[in-house]
Amino acid sequence: MRFVAGFAVALALCACAPSKAAPEPPVPVAVSAKPVGQWLAGSEPTVNVGTFLYAGGLELAAPKPAHFGGLSDLDIQPDGRLLAVSDEGQLVHGRIVLDAKGRLSGAQDFTSVMLGNLTGGQVSGAKRDSDSESLALWPNGDLMIGFEDDHRIWLYPAGGGVPHAIPKPDTAFPVNDGMEAIALDPTTGPDAYLVGREDTRETWTCRLSVPTCAPRFVAGKAEYGKLVSARPLPGGRWALLFRDFSPLAGVTTHLQVAERDGTEVDVLTIARPATVDNFEGVSALPRPDGSIRFYLISDDNFASNQRTLLLAFDWRPKTGR
Repeated sequence: MRFVAGFAVALALCACAPSKAAPEPPVPVAVSAKPVGQWLAGSEPTVNVGTFLYAGGLELAAPKPAHFGGLSDLDIQPDGRLLAVSDEGQLVHGRIVLDAKGRLSGAQDFTSVMLGNLTGGQVSGAKRDSDSESLALWPNGDLMIGFEDDHRIWLYPAGGGVPHAIPKPDTAFPVNDGMEAIALDPTTGPDAYLVGREDTRETWTCRLSVPTCAPRFVAGKAEYGKLVSARPLPGGRWALLFRDFSPLAGVTTHLQVAERDGTEVDVLTIARPATVDNFEGVSALPRPDGSIRFYLISDDNFASNQRTLLLAFDWRPKTGR
C-alpha cells in the first residue's frame, strides 16, 4: 500500500544528528487521545452543519518531557495510518481508531523522528532550517515536505537516502507566510502538484519534471483568511483549508470544497462556540458511499492555551457527482 512505503520513508528519514552520525530510530511518544464529545456546544455528539456531518473528535496530548505538538499538516490513509509534520521539523506517525459506526474514537502507536537534511544529517531545529509546514505523499511512497522561512520543498525518497529539492514557485515569500499548502494534482499529470501560498492564497501547478511552476488560481475568499492546507478530491476537485484569527472572534476555520479552477462548491465554517483551534492540516478520504471523510489537525504552537485537535467530518456532494 502507498502508506507502507511511506512508513519506510520515515525509517529512512530517521534523521541523523551530525551529518556523519548513525541514523536515529523513531522515538515512541505516549500520546493520549481524549474524545472531544460534543463539537458544537449544546448539540448532540453527531450534528450536521449543512452538508457536513461531524464524525468524532480527539484532543491529542503527551506528557513532558515528550515534545509533541505543532502539527502543521496531515495525511491519513484508508487503513488508519496517520502521518503529520510539525513546525519544528518532526515527522510524526500514528494510527487512528474508528468505532463500529465508523466515527473517530481513538488514536495510538505514535512515534516521532526528526526530518533529514541534504547532507545525510538532520534539520537543525532552528526555525529557519526546520519549519516544516506542509506535506504530500506520492503513490510510490516518496514524501514531499514544504518548509517555511527558508522557503523550499524537499522530496524524501521512499527507498531511503537524502532528500533533494524539487521545483517551487519563482516568487518571494514573507518569512512567516510561505508554501503552507502542497498537494498532489493527479488530474493535471502523474508528476504534478499544487502549491498554495498562505498570505495571498495564490496557487501554482508544479511538476517534478519541469523547473518552473505555472500560476493557477487564487483560492477561497479574502474573508476566509490564510490558505493553510490542500488535498485533491475525486473529479479534479479540491479540499482547501483556511484559517483566520481576530482577538475578538478568536480562530475561524473554513474548509472549502472547490472545483478544479477554484470555484466554490461547498464550505464548512468552524467558529466559536464550536470546538475550534488553530487548524492547519486537512486529509481527505473518499468513501465507498460517495462521501468524503475529512480529518482536520490543529497546530497548538506548543502553547499552554492551545490544543492539538483531530476532528472528523463527512461530506456528501450535493449533486450525483
